[in-house]
Amino acid sequence: MACLTSAVEPLRAANEITGRPDFAWTLVGEKPGPVRSSAAVRFDADLTLAQAAEVPARLDALICLSPPDARFADPRRGGAALRLLARHGVTLGGFSGGVFPLMRAQAMGAHRPSVHWCYEAAWAGEFPDAATSRAAIERAAGRITVSGAGAVFDLMLRVIEERGGRALMTEVACWFQHPFVRDENAPQATPVASAGGTEAMLPRPLREALRLMASHIEDPLAIADVARELGLSERTLERAFKAAIGETPLRYYRRMRLERGRQRVLYSTDTVTEIARSVGYSTSTDFARHYAEAFGVHPADERRRLAGLRGLAGSVPPAALG
Repeated sequence: MACLTSAVEPLRAANEITGRPDFAWTLVGEKPGPVRSSAAVRFDADLTLAQAAEVPARLDALICLSPPDARFADPRRGGAALRLLARHGVTLGGFSGGVFPLMRAQAMGAHRPSVHWCYEAAWAGEFPDAATSRAAIERAAGRITVSGAGAVFDLMLRVIEERGGRALMTEVACWFQHPFVRDENAPQATPVASAGGTEAMLPRPLREALRLMASHIEDPLAIADVARELGLSERTLERAFKAAIGETPLRYYRRMRLERGRQRVLYSTDTVTEIARSVGYSTSTDFARHYAEAFGVHPADERRRLAGLRGLAGSVPPAALG
């Protein structure tokens, strides 16, 4: 829902400011009837996906909006409709979790998508050979992918600038008190657990340490090896972690691995044993114990709890914005 409103509201404001309907949007659902968001708010779809594919000339772009585990009720027809639109020159894209149904439909083309940091492990588990981008926005070769709602707003401001000029873009941004428009190649902002800041705010040696750790989730490095790669002593690295983050590097590394595991608990169908191995645990018992210590719930129980919440909100198939 946040991605949908972040896409539509800047365009609506641009139309109001100019007094012209320069921008238009259409909500597309796989089937007729309302589409329910993950926040349990319903939106009436204007078209079905099949209807959109019948007259592709009515769309410049079709953007998938969904959580990462959303699937088409009819994957064959849904995927075929997306690929047909692409063949007719319609730009395809995905906002936040919407990159997942786009990839499952084999409609990503050669595009290297922007995948939100909180979905990286789920993406790697399902598409291990598909490279991703850490940029917040990726636009190339008839595809658009954006990691999250704030970046969607920035993308729409760029679209307004391209079509209506910088002055219009600036006025729209000021309407919403949106003071900073990031460049399209700007990296995603990623939080540092327990530090109350982002990775970009850390000293360079710590950013390099986190990069090394993130590249060795399944095969964890010894902290001494991390320090050696950075040209530091283990004691110096530990002091730097405690000063900037408030944790030892070992404790932070474990939490990083558990966070990756949690993504797969929430957004994949992998077994707990498979997930444990994917984040460097030799047994699911140790993984489950550390998981419960970190998040206050056993991984299997968290899956059941999430399934219950989704049941209350209803299933969330992909929707699209045309």
